[in-house]
Amino acid sequence: MSYEIEINEQRFEDEPRAGQCLRTYLRERGWFGVKKGCDQGDCGACTVHVDGQPVHSCLYPAVRAEGRSVTTVEGLASPCGDLHPAQKQFLEAQGFQCGFCTAGFLMTTSALQAERGTVHDDGKLDDLPRAFKGNICRCTGYRAIEDAVRGVRHIEEPEAGRAVGLSPGAPAGPQVVTGTARYTFDVEVPGLLHMKLLRSPHPHARIVGFDTREALQVPGVHAVFTHHDAPDHLYSSARHEHPTEDPMDTRVLDDVVRFVGQRVAAVVADSEQAAEEGCRRVVVSYEELPYVIDPEEAMLPGAPILHPKGPESGIFRAENNVCGEVHGTIGDMERGYAEADVVYEETFRTQRVQHASLETHGSMAYFEPKEDGEGERITVRTSSQAPFLTRRALCALYGLDEDEVRVVTGRVGGGFGGKQEMLTEDIVVLAALRLRRPVKLEFTRAEQFHGATTRHPFKITIKAGAKGDGTLTALRIRIVSDTGAYGNHGPAVMFHSAGESFAVYKAPNKQVEAYSVYTNTVPAGAFRGYGLGQVLFALESVMDELALRLGMDPLTLREKNVIGPGDPMVTPIGHEEDLFIASYGMKQALDVVRRTEAEDRSHEDVPEGWLTGTGSAVAMIATGPPGGHFADARVSLLSDGTYDIAVGTAEFGNGTTTVHQQITAGALNTTVDRITVRQSDTDVVRHDTGAFGSAGTVVAGKAVMLAAGSLAERLRTFAARHTGVARHLCRLEAEAFDCAGRVLTLKELYEAAHDRGALEEIAADGHWGGSPRSVAFNAQWFRLAVDPDTGEMRILRSVHAADAGRVMNPMQCRGQVEGGVAQALGATLFETVRVDERGEVTTAAFRRYRLPQYADVPRTEVHFMETSDAIGPLGAKSMSESPFNPVAPAFANALRDATGIRFTELPVTRDVVWREINRKLQGGTDD
Repeated sequence: MSYEIEINEQRFEDEPRAGQCLRTYLRERGWFGVKKGCDQGDCGACTVHVDGQPVHSCLYPAVRAEGRSVTTVEGLASPCGDLHPAQKQFLEAQGFQCGFCTAGFLMTTSALQAERGTVHDDGKLDDLPRAFKGNICRCTGYRAIEDAVRGVRHIEEPEAGRAVGLSPGAPAGPQVVTGTARYTFDVEVPGLLHMKLLRSPHPHARIVGFDTREALQVPGVHAVFTHHDAPDHLYSSARHEHPTEDPMDTRVLDDVVRFVGQRVAAVVADSEQAAEEGCRRVVVSYEELPYVIDPEEAMLPGAPILHPKGPESGIFRAENNVCGEVHGTIGDMERGYAEADVVYEETFRTQRVQHASLETHGSMAYFEPKEDGEGERITVRTSSQAPFLTRRALCALYGLDEDEVRVVTGRVGGGFGGKQEMLTEDIVVLAALRLRRPVKLEFTRAEQFHGATTRHPFKITIKAGAKGDGTLTALRIRIVSDTGAYGNHGPAVMFHSAGESFAVYKAPNKQVEAYSVYTNTVPAGAFRGYGLGQVLFALESVMDELALRLGMDPLTLREKNVIGPGDPMVTPIGHEEDLFIASYGMKQALDVVRRTEAEDRSHEDVPEGWLTGTGSAVAMIATGPPGGHFADARVSLLSDGTYDIAVGTAEFGNGTTTVHQQITAGALNTTVDRITVRQSDTDVVRHDTGAFGSAGTVVAGKAVMLAAGSLAERLRTFAARHTGVARHLCRLEAEAFDCAGRVLTLKELYEAAHDRGALEEIAADGHWGGSPRSVAFNAQWFRLAVDPDTGEMRILRSVHAADAGRVMNPMQCRGQVEGGVAQALGATLFETVRVDERGEVTTAAFRRYRLPQYADVPRTEVHFMETSDAIGPLGAKSMSESPFNPVAPAFANALRDATGIRFTELPVTRDVVWREINRKLQGGTDD
C-alpha cells in the first residue's frame, strides 16, 4: 500500500497501523496539539481539519486521510507566524484555563469562520450551543469561550509595577492557542515502553494465583508485574503534607482486591496494543469474598471487613469499616430544641461525581544523569497537583534518596483535586526500576471512571431549631461519607465537611456525628470544596425550610445568624487556632443577593404555565488547608536584565503563574513580560506542598511576594554599593536603577555581581508555611423557571457574590468563579457516577456520564466584594474551590420556591422534578 498525507503543509508517507485512528497517527509525528480527552468522539479535544472540515480525529481512521490535507492547531497560524484570527481572539479574551480543550474549540471556531458568508454557512457562529455540541470544556464555564468567539478583549497590559489588580494574560497563552504548550505526554522519549493495567472483575476477592506464560509470549511484551514483584509497604494514594492524615491502607499491587476496577497486574510492552493483549492473556485465580456496597450496612456487626489491619494503619475502627470518625457537642442539645419554636429535621444525599479533567491521569518514568553527574536518577513526568509530595512518597516506597528521584509536572490538563493522588507514578517507577527502560502509563477515559477517584457521596441528617424571631437554638448534624474501597482523603474530607460549613452559623448548641466508611466501591478522593459542598447542600436547604416555617425572609434568617467579624469560629470538632476572619465580605455578599432579588425582572417573559422561583445560599471556606501548607520560592535577576521566578506549584488553569508574575512585577517595579516562571519541578526549589486547597495564591503567592520583596531590597543595596550613591537615592525602575541621576541597567548590575562572584546577592528566597489562615465568603442566587408538564428547568438568571479579598487578576478570578458555578451546576443537575449492585461503575464514558455543555451553562454575573485581607498576600484570598459550594443549595432553594417541593437528593434531574411535581398534584405533600 502506498500512503501519502499532507499535515500542516508537510508531506508524510508513513503508512498507519491497521485500525489506527488519525489522532494517534498525528501525535506520533509530533503534532502534540491534538489531544486525547475521551477517544470516543465525545469531548472534541482531538478536533482537526481534514480538507478544511472539522473532524474528531479519535474516530477518524488514519487510512481515510490518505491523499488529504490535514490541519492541526499548530498549522492554523500563517507560515510567518501570524496568529489565525481565532487564535488571536482566544488569546485576547483568554478563552481558556487549563487549555487542554482549547485546540478543539479553536479548530471548530476557525472552520466556522471559514464558512462565514459562503454557501456552507448554516448560521452556527450565531448559535454557539449548536456550534459547540461536540466540544467540552471542564474549566471555564464557557463564557470566556463565548467572549473569544465574539471578539471580546479581556487582557490588559499593565504599566511597570502596576500589574496587581489588572488582567494581564497567562504567560503560557501564546503556547496554548498555538498548540505548543507541553502537557504530560507532549514530549518524545526514546525507547519508551507502554504499560497497561489488568483490573479486577470482582468487588472483593483474594488472589490465589497467576499464570502469565501466555502474556509473556505476546510479541513485544517485556514483563508482567504482580503483587509478588511489588513492595509490601502500606501507604495512601492521597498526597498531604502530613502523611498521617490518611490511613495507610494501599499497596502498589495487592493480593486482595476491594472494588471492581482495582489494578491486579501491570503489563509492559513495546506498544499499547501489545500491552493490552498481554493483559487479556494473564490468567488470575480468585477466591471471591463477601462484599458490601452501602456505608450504613458496612458499619453493622457482621459486615464484611475490607481492611483487617492493625492500629499502625491509622484506620479508626477497621472491624466496623470505619476509616475515620469524629464526635463532638457544644452546649445542651435537648435544651436547645426545647427553647425552639420551630424544629426541622431532614436527611439529604449527594452522589459520586467525577472530576472529568480532560487530561486523564498518567505518568512516565525514565532515567537521566544526576545533577552532580555522578550516576543516574529516575525522573517521573506526571500530571500531578503535588510533585514534591509524590517524590517524597516514591522515595519512601522504593527506599530511594531524594537526589535519586526527580518529579516534574508539565502543564496539567485540569485537576479539581483529582490529581492530589498518586495513582500512576508508583507503578511506572516499579517497572522502570526493574526494566531500566522508560515506561509510560496513561489512563483511558474508562479507567478514569473506574480506576481513579470520585467526589465522596454523603448522607447528611440535620436537625435544626430556631426561636420565633429566627435565632438559631440548636444544630445537629450526622454525616456518613462513603470513602469507597480505600481511605485516601476519607478522614480529612469528613473532618473538613463539618468545619467551616458548621461554623458559618452561630448557635449555642451544636453537635456533630460523622463517619468516613469503607465500601467495596471505587475510591473517593479530594474534589473541589473538599466536603463542604455536600454538607452545605443540606444545611442551606434546612435554613430555607426554617425560614418558611417561621414566615421569615430566608436572607433575613441568614443575616441574623451568620458569623460576623470578630466572632469565634467554633464547631463541635474543635477550634482551629490559626483560623481567623481577617477580612469580612459576607455582609456585602448578602447585600448583592438582596439587591438582585429586588430589581430582577427575568421572570416576566416566562412561558405561560411555567413556575418560577428564586433561591440563594451562602458559604464560608478557609483560605488554605489546616496543619501547614508550605511553599518555597526564589526570585533571581538574570544576565539579560530580566527576572526569573522559581516556584514549586503546578499550573492547571488556576492562574497562579500569572498572579506570581503580577506580584513580582509589583515588588520589582517592572512589567510582567520581563519575568519568566519555572515551576512544578522538584529541581527548582526546596519544597512545595502542592497546588491544592486553593493555596496557589495565598501560600505560594505569599512565598513569591516575600522573595520578590527581599530581592528588591538586595538589588537596591547592591546598586548603592556599586555606584557609591546613598541607598535611599537608588530607585528601581523597569529595566534599570536610577541612582541620583546615574543610570545602572539591570544587565550591568548582573555583570557586576557576576564579576564579583556575588550572584547570590541578586537572588532572594521566600518561604510561607500557610498559617495563619483567613476565610473567604461566597453567595449564589438563582431565578428558575420550571415546566410542570415536562420537568424542564431553565435558569433565568445566575448571580454570584465572591469575597476574594483584593482581586489580583479580575479576569482570571472571574473565570474561576464562572467555572466553579458551571461545574457545580453539573453536579446539581445531572452528573452522577452510577454503580450497580456489585459496586461496578456503569457510567464509564462521557456519553453515559452527562457533563455540562455550552448549552447547559448560564452566563453568571460575578460580583467581587470590596475587602482586603490582613493575612493574604497584598490582601488577596483564595477563590478556586469556594464558588462551587453554594450552587447546589441555591438551586434547590429556587426549585423549592418554584414548585413547593424540597428536593433532598442530588442530582435533581428533569425526570425526578417531573415525577415529584406530578406526585404533588395527585395529592402528595412536601411539608
